[in-house]
Amino acid sequence: MMKLRKNSKYSLMAVTSMGIRITPANRQPVDMSHFYEMQATSAESNVLNISASLGLKTKVLTRFVRDSSIARFIKSELRRRNIEYEGVEVAQGNPWGYRHQINIADSGYGGRRPYVLNDRAGEVGRTIKSSDFDLEAIFRDEGCQILHLSGLIAALSPETTQCCLDIAEYAKSQGTLISFDLNHRASFWEGREEELSDSFHRLASITDILIGNEEDYQLALGIKGPEAGGKDVDANIDDFKEMISRVKDKYPNASLFANTLREVLNANEHMWGGILHAGDEWYVEEPRDIQVLDRIGGGDSFVGGLLYGVLNEWEPEKCLQFAWSTGALTSTLLTDYASPSDENQIWDIYTGNARVKR
Repeated sequence: MMKLRKNSKYSLMAVTSMGIRITPANRQPVDMSHFYEMQATSAESNVLNISASLGLKTKVLTRFVRDSSIARFIKSELRRRNIEYEGVEVAQGNPWGYRHQINIADSGYGGRRPYVLNDRAGEVGRTIKSSDFDLEAIFRDEGCQILHLSGLIAALSPETTQCCLDIAEYAKSQGTLISFDLNHRASFWEGREEELSDSFHRLASITDILIGNEEDYQLALGIKGPEAGGKDVDANIDDFKEMISRVKDKYPNASLFANTLREVLNANEHMWGGILHAGDEWYVEEPRDIQVLDRIGGGDSFVGGLLYGVLNEWEPEKCLQFAWSTGALTSTLLTDYASPSDENQIWDIYTGNARVKR
């Protein structure tokens, strides 16, 4: 597959804005619940969690609020999850100053869909700059095999956009592969469409592993494609293949393209699949029925499983199978990340082996 940098201290790294997710207990709706559970979260750290749980060395580049109990909680959770962190400490300032983002989300149930509410006012992660980090020490001296970015951190603020560009370009110059999940969010792009279109084009131009659905490619990169949200899976796959051929022409540096396939039957039951293009070959995991405890984070874990396969230099088909399974694992959990106990647990999910292990 792709050439990984050798003699690297880190397998996988990400730029991210860490926050907390609070979810109602017992799958209750947000507006009716009195009891909540709290976890440390970000889309990018969720991707790292697969490799971190399976023994690879990972790290997040971020910012923290100084002397904050929430920041201490986040750091503790990252340590527990085997994810290293590096970040400038920023003073809160006053009651209207900086803090970590808050994500409030329920799981839905049956015909009641999940609701996600984001509270990102005063988010310290919006201020991250590349000058916060010694890029030479991290990427030249220590070394990192893959840097993962998402469209969330890349579009969060003008500062984080420039930060992602600076870090990606320097990491690339030192032999680090770049993974980019487009993750288009309309609310992040409002009023910045022209600026972000140019920045996402620059990022995609140096990306080795490009992830996104039909809507992401159209809205983030301006690639002509089909309408998103159709229920004919076979038609979606054919449309996706046609679109990726156009993406390859525009971004020839990328050699892996991936996307999840999901049809929601109800909040507890989805059809879950995936598609991967590597070289000139297509690999498809046809959607299968999976039971869903909480759907949030399944896409991030799909990416995390894919990157774990790349880091282990597996064949593309095996990478896709593992990615499908890590995404399916997260759907069985109330956290928005998965912490697999070992590879066998993932392969048991893939083969449908749910028998008790004694």
